[in-house]
Amino acid sequence: MVTPAQLRAARGLLNWSVSELSEKTGLAMNTVRKAEDVRAYKSVNKANSQLLRSTLEAEGVAFIDADALGVGVRLRDPQFEPSGSRRSTSKG
Repeated sequence: MVTPAQLRAARGLLNWSVSELSEKTGLAMNTVRKAEDVRAYKSVNKANSQLLRSTLEAEGVAFIDADALGVGVRLRDPQFEPSGSRRSTSKG
């Protein structure tokens, strides 16, 4: 099972918002938020956790199991650069 920090980091590597991950998985935004919240992630069922992981993996994220340095994530393709931006930089 992936940790909340791994999910947040993986989403960040892809430059995806919670909304984008929700759309890609078909899960409610609240479910994605719970999965990324260390206080609530245990309430997310195994199938939803696996769906989040497999969706992120399909986009090129590799989950790194725990070792002496802890858990982690990285992109499979070091040349990959996410397109777009999650946040607007303009002030309107």
